[in-house]
Amino acid sequence: MNSMNSRSQILGVLISLGTMAIPCTTAAHDTWVQTATHTVCADDVVHIDLCLGNHGNDHRDFKFASKLDSLEGAAIDVLLPRGVRTDLLPDLVDLGYAPKEGFWSARFIASQQGLHCVAHTLDKLHRTTRGIKSAKTYFLVVDSLGKTPPLAKNSAATEDFSKPLGHPLEIVLETHPVLGMSPGKEIAVRLFFRGQPLADQKVSFIPRGASLAVDFDPDFERKTDPEGRCRWTPKEGNFVLVVAHHSRPEETGEGYDKTSYSAALVLNVPQRCTCCE
Repeated sequence: MNSMNSRSQILGVLISLGTMAIPCTTAAHDTWVQTATHTVCADDVVHIDLCLGNHGNDHRDFKFASKLDSLEGAAIDVLLPRGVRTDLLPDLVDLGYAPKEGFWSARFIASQQGLHCVAHTLDKLHRTTRGIKSAKTYFLVVDSLGKTPPLAKNSAATEDFSKPLGHPLEIVLETHPVLGMSPGKEIAVRLFFRGQPLADQKVSFIPRGASLAVDFDPDFERKTDPEGRCRWTPKEGNFVLVVAHHSRPEETGEGYDKTSYSAALVLNVPQRCTCCE
């Protein structure tokens, strides 16, 4: 019996040591924000979700994995037309039963017509890595779902989506996030790091349900040109996670020996565009 107890104790120590050697998964995961719809009537409810998923640790997909254990270091805002900003952090609720299940979500009453941007940032230490993350998504508030404003005739529906928000690493759209979005239409983006275009960097365009090939998938990934630009064309209606990463091992500080940046953008591509009909 004593021999069995000794073996059990040794096994327990080995398991504990192995667990300690496993890196914190949150350091490699990406956060993103999403809404159930990209178009909503004025005075209706928009549910905005703050999610955590796999792509950053090379699982190469668009799936939920774990959940932010706390909102420390996080920010999430709705940027209304003409510069009004609403802080959503106090309204977030945990929709999971277990600590690592589900995601955070908030209700937002869309009272003002025009294009809205949901912007999220996170700055957190994960063991010896500082993770600096940012994410965006967009939705359009209209008077009537049958009367979506044409792209060229409504400034509130088109303003500011191509203007950087100032995130350390940021994906900036050059095509409208709602109007004209459909299969067969190019999605054009620019990648910025600290306000400057980031060249020769991989940007992934991941439809929900897709799994990318190892290293570089030519069907779903592009490299940025000298101006930080790249383009990709969706083949079907779906949610698409656009994501990029940038490592700075020389950026060290108190409690961390490297810094990792990520930027995410979620687009809702409809199967058929009706906004310009």
